[in-house]
Amino acid sequence: MLGKGLIYIIILPLLLQGCFLIGETASNYTGHYKVGKPYVIKKIKYHPRPFKKYHKTGLASWYGPRFHGKKTANGETFNQRTLTAAHNTLPLPSLVRVTNLSNKKSIIVRVNDRGPFAKNKRSRIIDLSEKAAELIGMKKKGIARVSVKLLPRATAILHKKLNLVKSHYKQHLIP
Repeated sequence: MLGKGLIYIIILPLLLQGCFLIGETASNYTGHYKVGKPYVIKKIKYHPRPFKKYHKTGLASWYGPRFHGKKTANGETFNQRTLTAAHNTLPLPSLVRVTNLSNKKSIIVRVNDRGPFAKNKRSRIIDLSEKAAELIGMKKKGIARVSVKLLPRATAILHKKLNLVKSHYKQHLIP
């Protein structure tokens, strides 16, 4: 039986390769590492910060055409056909696993923007790109109940591959 650590060593490079296939490589990456200061949108205050662990359940929505080609909060150009997402407080970029709780479809996305800022903010925890919404089977409905889990080790490796010097996840790298 394979141990959990060995599984990470085998699967993690494949996951990271997938991250580059869905978006950026170190040579063309235009974003930057960002935690950010507290901010207010629609009279609600948000406090971005690094998380050691993050695992929440709530609603996901998706965004696409209206934002396609515009800059994200960390300087990337948003592409609705890549596997990315917006989150109110996670550091940018972060890798998270999003699982649609109604059909158990799961995907790893790179958080590179801020949001969602819907009126029912308390229940919406993540905005997915159009492509990510398609792949977990929620595009047609527009929203889905999901689980969102931060992947700190994968995020640390992504930061290293993208040469992002300021990263709060370096301690998760295997020496």
